[in-house]
Amino acid sequence: MNYKHESVLLKECIEGLQINENGTYVDGTLGGAGHSIEIVKQLTGKGMLIGIDQDQQALENAKIKLQPYEKHVQLVHNNFKNIHEVLEDLEVHEIDGMLLDLGVSSHQLDTIERGFSYMQDTELDMRMDTSAELTAKIVVNQYSEEELHRIIKQYGEENWAKRIANFIVEERKNQEITRSEELVRIIKHAIPKKARDSGPHPAKRTFQAIRIEVNNELGIIENTIKSVLPYLKTKGRLAIITFHSLEDRIVKNTYKELAKSCICPKEFPICTCDKRSEIKIITRKPIIANEEELEHNPRSRSAKLRIMEKR
Repeated sequence: MNYKHESVLLKECIEGLQINENGTYVDGTLGGAGHSIEIVKQLTGKGMLIGIDQDQQALENAKIKLQPYEKHVQLVHNNFKNIHEVLEDLEVHEIDGMLLDLGVSSHQLDTIERGFSYMQDTELDMRMDTSAELTAKIVVNQYSEEELHRIIKQYGEENWAKRIANFIVEERKNQEITRSEELVRIIKHAIPKKARDSGPHPAKRTFQAIRIEVNNELGIIENTIKSVLPYLKTKGRLAIITFHSLEDRIVKNTYKELAKSCICPKEFPICTCDKRSEIKIITRKPIIANEEELEHNPRSRSAKLRIMEKR
């Protein structure tokens, strides 16, 4: 299967990681292997790339693409949230850097049967790991109206979340909602025409919200950052690409928390917490795509890259 995926902020990621040719690097979201190829090209001697993905198709594709560099590559079927487990299983106790690209790959979006896209009719699925139990169909048909409202509002930042949740619940009383086309139709009915006619596709935010819920995308970001930290060498770097404001906010705030050198109340005359700054924030403002990249890869429009360095 031809696994199409155009890596975003590729040059910026590679430069930001400051590759050491004998270093050990982790690509926690292997995807189309675009970032991984550029990392492994710079590795020699003891250099090693560990590629992780929960999507078996991505791993099979990456194995072919990375075959010329196989002596410097280890591929693992897992989720980056289990970074501790992955590194311990490989008996790797320190790494020089890690990359996370939190976007859904172009391949997943374009593979109709995966059910990520609101532009094509398919069975509601949206699992990045196809062995996982929770699917979009379960969320849409079994979550309460209150739960649907919460995730559409919180994860989709959708102004019409309450109406959409209500319309979904009313519709499923008649019959189970199984197809993306059915869900798009319900969402369109829930959003007034005037609101539908301006802004992005009316189903975009709701589909995003359900995808985040199915894959627990937000719940694992902060924990992963903190789990990686003990394995990073001094001056080792973590680069994270996000694609919407909720993800970016979590990365930004977690970096800020780890960078603080004291968390005592301001009224304390001296520090008693003994907290030390664990990281240096390399990107005070996120790196975004330049005009050239935006022109040939529209999916890079919402991408933001934040980099930290372990002290």
